[in-house]
Amino acid sequence: MAVFTTVTEQQAQELLVNMPLGQLVSLQGIQGGIENTNYFLTSDQSEYVLTLFERLTQEQLPFYLYLMKHLALRGIPVPNPQANHQGEILLSVADKPAAIVNKLSGTNQLKPNAIHCKAVGAMLARMHLAGRDFDRHQPNLRSLPWWQKTTPLVLPFITQPLQQVLQGELAYQTHIAASSAYAALPRGPIHGDLFRDNVMFEGDTLAGLFDFYFAGVDSFLYDLCVCLNDWCIDLETGIWDHERLHALIDAYQSVRPLQASERQLINAMLRGAAIRFWISRLWDFYLPRKANMLKAHDPIHFERIVLERVRHPILL
Repeated sequence: MAVFTTVTEQQAQELLVNMPLGQLVSLQGIQGGIENTNYFLTSDQSEYVLTLFERLTQEQLPFYLYLMKHLALRGIPVPNPQANHQGEILLSVADKPAAIVNKLSGTNQLKPNAIHCKAVGAMLARMHLAGRDFDRHQPNLRSLPWWQKTTPLVLPFITQPLQQVLQGELAYQTHIAASSAYAALPRGPIHGDLFRDNVMFEGDTLAGLFDFYFAGVDSFLYDLCVCLNDWCIDLETGIWDHERLHALIDAYQSVRPLQASERQLINAMLRGAAIRFWISRLWDFYLPRKANMLKAHDPIHFERIVLERVRHPILL
């Protein structure tokens, strides 16, 4: 969530004229994130988030927007895209594809304990089950083919030993992806980026999940591992907090038990989920796009996590 494209109040007012959302009261750019332009849009009826999509195309976007609507209709607390008077949820602002969703209540829990991790695990499993009958399909655009394409672009910016680590992990993931166990993994729509800053809490109660714009059809196990690598670690070292780790996994399994292929590959997927974000953070840090209110994440954080996952596999 950054500001790559400036939106004026007049443009926002013109957008709202064709929507049943009331009159514009305020428009405020949101700092954080690295993909899209985001504003808090407040009308005289409610509070919303206006997103302008900077990389995703008109052809790709319906998957994300209709997935959120599908999940919202099944009781998953996610932003619900708002339609204009013609019933369209894919909009246009400043010659960019755009959407308006309701603003979720609550705040981020950036220092989670086991209670928060239990809530995330159970809700992630509920989301996976709720998405199984979603009738649109789009691959995870940040999966192995993207890692293979992007790694050569970021290798010049890291040391030779780290180049060897990254290339070795990429070769390992390519090998895993060709295995029969990987082919047997249960799949469906995933969030793909369910970090601490993409979940809202009211006290210890999970109030909502948002930022679905890295979603796609992939293995549920991969999505679980993305969560584990963020919610269940010491942020300074990447080392597991085992109380939080088991709270999240156990809560997930209370809703959707892991299958044999998932238990077999959980450590491989933890490594894969870690290199996905190491590669993307290297890319954003060293090859950034121009934007207002943009702060790229430090790639060293996921470098540490990759090394930790290789050295210390977990036992279920």
